[in-house]
Amino acid sequence: MRKQKKFKKEHNPDFQYNSVALSRFVNYLMERGKKSVAEKVIYESLENIKKETKEDPLAVFEKAIANASPTLEVVSKRVGGANYQVPREVRPERKFFLACNWIINAAKSKKGKPMAKKLSEELILAFKNEGAAIKKKQDTHRMAEANRAFAHFAR
Repeated sequence: MRKQKKFKKEHNPDFQYNSVALSRFVNYLMERGKKSVAEKVIYESLENIKKETKEDPLAVFEKAIANASPTLEVVSKRVGGANYQVPREVRPERKFFLACNWIINAAKSKKGKPMAKKLSEELILAFKNEGAAIKKKQDTHRMAEANRAFAHFAR
């Protein structure tokens, strides 16, 4: 019996910047179905980015996502009664999800400021290859590099 075919979801671009990546980011940022709140936060943070960096905020956003995207990750695989951390290449959709997730979590972990401000700071840091999201990426790469000996277990 074959697996069911997995269909890729078509994402609509957001209305202000006409970017599919930005609309997906809004969906990841959204909590309890409150999309308008998530949109308000992301657009306000893009305005902050525009003020602080004097660059195109969409370009900064896309570069930050690209910088925070991992190329390798480890997957747990059970072989002969032992669990091995097997390094794997990350699929493009998962790369985007992980980068967004790390940036959002890094922004949420900061305290004492509005979410839009925290998110804009984290995006600027990721744009400059700094910050918690980039550290998370480097830790993931380090873990994959350390377990390179188990790469032959990858399917």
